[in-house]
Amino acid sequence: MSQLLASGNPWFGTYGGGIYVFTVPIQYYAIVIVAGMVIAAVLSALLMKRRNMDPNFIFTLFIFCIPTAIIGARLFSCLTDPALGIKALFDFPWAGLSITGGVIGGVTAGLIVCLVCKVDFFRAADCVVVNILIAQAIGRWGNYFNGEVYGQVVTNPALQWFPFAVFEGGQWHYAFFFYESVINTIGWAILFTISWFKKSKPNGVLMFSYFVWYGTVRSIMEPFRDPEFILQGGGVMWSELFAILLAGMGIIGILVLMILNFKKERAFIGSKTGDACGITNFLSSEKGAEPKPSKINMIPPSPAKAAEAPPKDAQKP
Repeated sequence: MSQLLASGNPWFGTYGGGIYVFTVPIQYYAIVIVAGMVIAAVLSALLMKRRNMDPNFIFTLFIFCIPTAIIGARLFSCLTDPALGIKALFDFPWAGLSITGGVIGGVTAGLIVCLVCKVDFFRAADCVVVNILIAQAIGRWGNYFNGEVYGQVVTNPALQWFPFAVFEGGQWHYAFFFYESVINTIGWAILFTISWFKKSKPNGVLMFSYFVWYGTVRSIMEPFRDPEFILQGGGVMWSELFAILLAGMGIIGILVLMILNFKKERAFIGSKTGDACGITNFLSSEKGAEPKPSKINMIPPSPAKAAEAPPKDAQKP
C-alpha cells in the first residue's frame, strides 16, 4: 500500500497488477472478469426480450448465480489442485478459480432459481448460457494480465510474436489464453446468431450446444497447457475429465430433447402437429406480467394486446 501512496495521488492510480481507487487495490484480472459478467448479463437480457421473456428475470438469476458460480469456481480449484486444498477455500485474496467449477455452480443455481420462480429452466438457459461463452472469452484476458494459462515454450523465432505467443518468465510461450478467447468468441457468435433468429422448439438445445462447444474446446486444449496451469490433483487431470464429461452431457442432452420432441411433435426440431415455436407464450417470473410492444421480440404481442398499450405520446406528462 505504501507503494500506491508513493505514486503522488492517494485517491486513484495504477500499480503493477491493476489500479487503486481510494487506496483500495483492484486487479486488472478482477476488472476483466467483472466486465465479462456485465456484458453477458446485458446480452442475456436482450436475448430474453428477443425470445419472448421478461428481461428483468436476468437480475434475479444473476443475484444468485454469480456468487454461486464464484464459490463453485473456488471450490473446484481447492478440491482438484494439490497446491491449494480445501483449507484454502476462504484464503483471500483468492488465487485459483476454475471455469469448470464456475459453470457447474452457476448452472445449478440457475436451475434452483427457475424451479422456485416456476420459470421454464431450459427456456431461460437458452437465453443465458450461450452468453457465458463471451464472458469466458473476455475473462481469458485476465489470464494475460496475471501472466498465466499459456502453453509450452516457443523455440522458433519466427513465431515469437504476440498474440500468437506471450513472453513470460524470460521465454516465449504459446498464448493458449488467446486461442481459447478467440475460439469461444466464435462459438458465442454462432450460438447467439442461432438464438436470435431461430425460435423452433425444443428449448434447451442451445444450452446443451454450449456444453458441447466449451467442453470440446477445453478437452482439446487442456493437455497442451503448461503443467503449472492444469488441475491434476491425485494424478487425475480434473479439468480435462470434466471437459469431456461436459461435452458428452451436451451431446446426450441434445439427443434426448430431440427424441422427446419427436414423440410429442412428430419432428425433431419444431412441430408437425401444432405450434412449431418454443417461445410463443410470454414467460415471466411475475404473475400477470404482459409483454410490451417491441421490435426486438420475435413473437410480439397479439394485435388485441398491442392495442391495449398506450401510445408513447400518451405516456409523456
